[in-house]
Amino acid sequence: MTRTLEWTVGLELVEEDGRTKAEAQLNTGTSTLTGHGSARCNPSDMDVPAIGDELAASRAMKDLAGQLMREANREMEAAGAGTVPQHTGPGYGWPEAVS
Repeated sequence: MTRTLEWTVGLELVEEDGRTKAEAQLNTGTSTLTGHGSARCNPSDMDVPAIGDELAASRAMKDLAGQLMREANREMEAAGAGTVPQHTGPGYGWPEAVS
């Protein structure tokens, strides 16, 4: 069986008072999930808006991905299948900073 689906993700960013907020919305055609993320500029750091955008957007998409994985796990359990093992610990950064 072949099937083709198109899911769309919209991302909205709002910057105000040194804080960037992001909302990522996934529309599957039958349901919608919304993830949120934010970032703030440390007052002692140079203000680089693109960095705040990237951090807030990545956090919103990570939130969205987590929701999607939890929904898939619920559906797999309901169908009698096992769930995918969850990765623990950070998936990025310098290893010496997290050990």
